[in-house]
Amino acid sequence: MDNLQLQRILNYTLSPELIKDYAPNGLQVEGSKTINKVVTGVTASQSLIDKAIELGADAILVHHGYFWKGEPEPIVGMKGRRIRSLIKNDINLYGYHLPLDIHPELGNNARLAQLLEIDVEGGLEGHAQSVAMHGRLKRAVSGAEFAKRIAQALDREPLHIAPENADKKIETVGWCTGGGQDYIQLAADYDLDAFISGEISERTTFVAREQDIHYFSAGHHATERYGIKALGEWLAAEHGLDVTFVDINNPV
Repeated sequence: MDNLQLQRILNYTLSPELIKDYAPNGLQVEGSKTINKVVTGVTASQSLIDKAIELGADAILVHHGYFWKGEPEPIVGMKGRRIRSLIKNDINLYGYHLPLDIHPELGNNARLAQLLEIDVEGGLEGHAQSVAMHGRLKRAVSGAEFAKRIAQALDREPLHIAPENADKKIETVGWCTGGGQDYIQLAADYDLDAFISGEISERTTFVAREQDIHYFSAGHHATERYGIKALGEWLAAEHGLDVTFVDINNPV
């Protein structure tokens, strides 16, 4: 497949033009014109690049790519090493951030809901491009039971901050994969029983306790593995590309 054709397919599927983002979505570093082998992963770290080189990949497709707003612009140091590795080995780098979070089927939020058996009801922000969602469990569960469900699904123990009424059952849930902890206030405004994200801030603890809402910090990386994996599997099934998902462990 032509590298620009792959970008057109991804752009058509993920519609990056519909949402304002913090980094460019699409082809970020150009490599080989022809793509046969694709490696997918959460973040375009040096470890992922090295594995892609080892596997003979023509392209890397990630959720966290390069050129974030506010980052230093010079291509030196770690950034220089990464980009030199891509160029030297003729590897294309594609990155899709918020468009992959919000995709209704392949997105991180959609896949997390599927893993945790949450029936999606809509966006917390009230529009189709909402990066935080809300839904409902098939039956109400305790905070401890839901924490166990998250641990089993994501293969890591979440940090659970219980409200002052620690015995409060969970039926309605909000979530935002990655670094979406501050959406907890919107979830509380919706009178949801719980909110899940990947990270936690100092202030999150007190919001959860005082606003009567369970909070689960389940890991930025852990909550965002599944969208990029699903996107790669879709490319393989629908467009015949050879795709390998590589999970570079990250405890954050």
